Amino acid sequence: MKKIKLLMLSVGMLAAHSALAETTTMRYGLEAEYPPFESKTADGKLVGFDIELGNAICREAQLKCSWVESAFDTLIPALQAKKFDVINSAMNITAQRAKAIDFTNPIYQVPTQLIARKDAALEPTATSLRGKNIGVLQGSIQEVYAKKHWQPKGVTITSYKDQNQVYNDLANGRLDGTLVMSTAGQSGFLDKPQGKDFGFAGKPVTDDKVLGIGIGFGLRKGDDQLRERINKAIKQVQQDGTIHQLSQKYFKGFDVSLNQ
Repeated sequence: MKKIKLLMLSVGMLAAHSALAETTTMRYGLEAEYPPFESKTADGKLVGFDIELGNAICREAQLKCSWVESAFDTLIPALQAKKFDVINSAMNITAQRAKAIDFTNPIYQVPTQLIARKDAALEPTATSLRGKNIGVLQGSIQEVYAKKHWQPKGVTITSYKDQNQVYNDLANGRLDGTLVMSTAGQSGFLDKPQGKDFGFAGKPVTDDKVLGIGIGFGLRKGDDQLRERINKAIKQVQQDGTIHQLSQKYFKGFDVSLNQ
């Protein structure tokens, strides 16, 4: 009986290994409205830091990439529904998200900062922002942070499905600020004409429990073999300088590489 069980276990492990070996395409899920991480050109081509990163990891893992678009706040349920295999959309690894999905090792890290008018003299504190209206991306850790630390103390937090809508309302005076990943805020807003009167207000905010330990790829619970395969590729692109090179290409003055 023991021999039969061992044989069945061996067959099961061999089948799982064969299934992984036969996998040739990895479907990435992303929200394509968050430059410079991911966005679309006028002709519909996906571009950005995460797109190039995803392609580099696929090359190392000997997989082909395909891309599935979804709103950021629907990425986790869409992953669970098997609409794609991996979330690659500048998603921070947090304990709350890890209850629903698994993550790869951290790939890179970006601080979170407040953007406001230069002449507003605002700081990223509840005291400074009391009575103000701050825009955040729906489903983001910035939304969680703002609603935890600021909203209970008199700060209005307005959530948007698209960060570009936040920037438009900020530029048009309908918002007093936005809490955003610094690199996205720099390239997506401050470097553009509409952001000329704005800047980062104060230092980055901190809360490891909410803001996480870095950005990684999300996978379905129990998809351990794919996670290990991707982790090996992640280690390679970290060690060969790919992350640093992409930082120089996409992020003005920021290096999002993790200390190796």
